[in-house]
Amino acid sequence: MSERRGIRFTKMHGAGNDYVYINGFEEAKADWPALARAVSDRHFGIGSDGLVLIGPSESADLRMRMFNADGSEAEMCGNAIRCVAKYAYEHGLCPKEAMRIETLAGQKLIRLQFAEGRVRGARVDMGAADLRRGAIPMQGPPDEMAVDVPLEPGGERYTVTCVSVGNPHCVIFTDDVEAVALCEIGPLIETHPAFPQRINVHFVQVLARDEVRMRTWERGAGITLACGTGAAAVCVAGAHTGRTDRRIVAHLPGGDLELEWAEEGHVFMTGPAEEVFRGVWPLS
Repeated sequence: MSERRGIRFTKMHGAGNDYVYINGFEEAKADWPALARAVSDRHFGIGSDGLVLIGPSESADLRMRMFNADGSEAEMCGNAIRCVAKYAYEHGLCPKEAMRIETLAGQKLIRLQFAEGRVRGARVDMGAADLRRGAIPMQGPPDEMAVDVPLEPGGERYTVTCVSVGNPHCVIFTDDVEAVALCEIGPLIETHPAFPQRINVHFVQVLARDEVRMRTWERGAGITLACGTGAAAVCVAGAHTGRTDRRIVAHLPGGDLELEWAEEGHVFMTGPAEEVFRGVWPLS
């Protein structure tokens, strides 16, 4: 494709967690962090939580690279990987109803779900969760579990449980998730010295043993309407601390996700994947 026309993209979302997707099989290489910052701007760009590059893999069916709105590269995104699978199937990159996608958090197995002949969602094997400080990472003894531990961002005291599902999450249970001043507390926890690689932050209200409501501050993106890996971490944190069952529905501002922390240790997430529109981003 010529520079005059630019880079073709597809805007997609999973439960409102929206990204700009680039077909790396067809489009020329670019400065992906800079492009992520440009396209993600909701006033002067396309508007998104980040950019996702779909490309070839030497060990899986496809490779996914994900860049946050601030240009930082993240390990994995549960909502984005469902959209990658939908795009790959519908655009002929991988005509399989079950495919493996390589990420910085390892290979993930995705099984597509269909309705009226179209891909409407997917079930993702998110892999095993890890609550040890060293896996997150979080300051402290690396083999110690980061479960119901105190944290004091900005002088406020919170009880947090931290989980790695290939990327880092801090889960905080609260009686009223809507009352949380997420814009204020989110960045303080994300950049707290306890987390040397920063962290995703989730406030969670337990509605029933199998149902929660959550709000998210994502590392490198801010408030988002959904976070798939975060919902997986919430499932693990709730079950491990006895607050919920191992199978839950998580209500997020952008929609619902179904989670299951299986007995063998893997977390499974099921949710929607939708295309919004396509276009061409001009190159200066």
